[in-house]
Amino acid sequence: MKSLVLAEKPSVAKEIARVLGCGQKHKSYMEGPDYVVTWALGHLVTLAEPEDYDPKYRTWKLEDLPIIPERMNLKVLKETAGQFRAVAQLCKRADLGELIIATDAGREGELVARWIMELVRWRKPFKRLWISSQTDQAIRDGFRNLKPGHQYDALYRSAVCRAEADWLIGLNVTRALTTKYNAQLAAGRVQTPTLSILIEREREIRDFQSKPYWTIAADFGSFQAVWREKDGHDGRLWDEAQAEAIAERARGRAAKVTKLRTTEKSEPHPQAYDLTELQRDANKRLGFSAKQTSNVLQRLYEQHKLVTYPRTDSRYISSDIVPTLKGRLESVAVGPYAALARKVLRGTLPVSKRFVDDSKVSDHHAIIPTDQYVNLSALTNDERRLYDLIVRRFIALFYPPYRYDETSVVLSVGDDHYFAKGRIEKDAGWKEVYASGGAGSQGDDDWDDEEDGADRSDAQPAQRLPELAVGQTVPVKQCRTREQRTQPPGRYTEAALLAKMEKHGLGTPATRADIIEKLLQTDTIERTQNRLVPTGKGRQLFELVVDELRSPDMTAEWERELERIAKGKGDPQSFMAGIRERARLWVEEVKRETKEYKPHNLTTSRCPSCGKPLMEVKGKRGKSLVCSDRECDYRRSAEPALTNRRCPQCHKKMEIRNGKAGKFFHCRPCNVIEMVGDKQGGRVSKHEQRKLIEKYSDNAPLSNSLGDALRAALQQKGE
Repeated sequence: MKSLVLAEKPSVAKEIARVLGCGQKHKSYMEGPDYVVTWALGHLVTLAEPEDYDPKYRTWKLEDLPIIPERMNLKVLKETAGQFRAVAQLCKRADLGELIIATDAGREGELVARWIMELVRWRKPFKRLWISSQTDQAIRDGFRNLKPGHQYDALYRSAVCRAEADWLIGLNVTRALTTKYNAQLAAGRVQTPTLSILIEREREIRDFQSKPYWTIAADFGSFQAVWREKDGHDGRLWDEAQAEAIAERARGRAAKVTKLRTTEKSEPHPQAYDLTELQRDANKRLGFSAKQTSNVLQRLYEQHKLVTYPRTDSRYISSDIVPTLKGRLESVAVGPYAALARKVLRGTLPVSKRFVDDSKVSDHHAIIPTDQYVNLSALTNDERRLYDLIVRRFIALFYPPYRYDETSVVLSVGDDHYFAKGRIEKDAGWKEVYASGGAGSQGDDDWDDEEDGADRSDAQPAQRLPELAVGQTVPVKQCRTREQRTQPPGRYTEAALLAKMEKHGLGTPATRADIIEKLLQTDTIERTQNRLVPTGKGRQLFELVVDELRSPDMTAEWERELERIAKGKGDPQSFMAGIRERARLWVEEVKRETKEYKPHNLTTSRCPSCGKPLMEVKGKRGKSLVCSDRECDYRRSAEPALTNRRCPQCHKKMEIRNGKAGKFFHCRPCNVIEMVGDKQGGRVSKHEQRKLIEKYSDNAPLSNSLGDALRAALQQKGE
């Protein structure tokens, strides 16, 4: 009997088939002597839509809500129905004795396979392939150590609960808000609390009142020190006269060294990456969005096979990986990493609890390189830069701590104290890995990104201190005050928001990037200079949505319960009963609400169909003008489409426009117009341009001569 192997994507199925020796290629599967390998196309099966339960739900009506089916049904996705039928046919073959689930080794991958199995009514035995990388060796080892399929039943139950909860909450609250306020307002179990984090920060910025303060710095020639009232004080004074008086007391005098302390300090290497930490780092250092990082990382995992499973929440590796570490280091010892890797390969690899801990690895270990041969020239620029982050972080795990002597000195001028710090590096340790290039030093892991942009006035400059001794006097060369102002907290970068979502337990490493993208796509938030800011629509949505759904605490509690279900400790029935009750209560609350919604993006243009104002919305193809009445489907582009035709003057892409004499190309900056099919073009005067626009634009009135010519032509045709 043969085994049927179900992969998640055709590309993965192709690799598995090659390793298993399945040489016969068919349209929807590959076959060999022992295995038949087929694939899903992502999801083939999904939860049924409301209209699948009752056709009346096709029209969104507030009185029909909430929609809470007694039992959630499944349906085959229309766009991938052909592949589903092919898989279903294979499942009926008598010579296939068992199914091997080879979808992604995670909650989502489990759901993909189990829903297909449910609809094809698979009743024969099944096993699970659970691997953390896509290399040939990992696939061979995985097939030698297949797990019993039922071992992952709890993971499947957790995945079902998550999908059904998102359907019940997201669909009902979104339909309720949209129909109540006649506007496309999307809410969700995770996206709404994420929006509330951004709204809360905007409120903090709005309510913040900046105040002036003064700091005092004394210049001792070879080093500087800052005044502080006492050790631990931030050095800020709120009275200018007081600051001037302190500075004046030090001018022209000598300071006495009253305290001198040198301590040896060390910083251990940063931990290996999980997905969220990698997304944060890539955002800070490479400017990647979380979604961009996910996409590039998936290619490194699936296509190039250079890194382990991406969607992990662990920053540790398990002890069974330790014997493979040497081989992984040897594989990455190429190009800029050769000298760095060989340095640790010369001796015994140091292994510590800081990165090897079985108790802190659940489904998958941290993201580390595989032992696959690396051809750096085969990677795109983005792939190369992200791989650089992962490889350097991995090599740094085997380097010693960064060690330095920190000298702190207190100098006194009468009763006033000045503090200075300096450091002398003793051993670069793991920082050597970043000194040779890459994304720079990464020793700031403990810096909480949510304070990004907040005031950090107490930071002292890094400097080298001269030889000093207690009791020594040092002349004050200069002492000056500096006026500064308190700063509001900074708006969130994507890195900072990911950290906040992780802290509040919002979403999982695999879903956080999609949540941020969904908020951007629905025009609820926008990117402004690498910062995430709520739009007018987002601010209003926050006010209209029910209070409970805004709270990150409730969503975090649900996420914890889903985790417990995945581990076999939680109760799926009671969890879903709570979700259904919440959906019911929240829809009723929306129905009772008396607030109003005013679209933030209304324009002065009117809809030609119904006369209501048009809204300007951003889409993948630029801005569009859409009727503000949801019942009206009028839409047109707000910007002329750019073509590949280049302006003969500035060589930028020209717009294509429609006029009464046909289509024409137009370059706005250069005032160049070319008729479609016209080989000649050139600069036209303002007068000529006005004539052309009058002649060719849609709203120009027909001139008498043109009207006469048309009438004559029609008359001639009639005769």
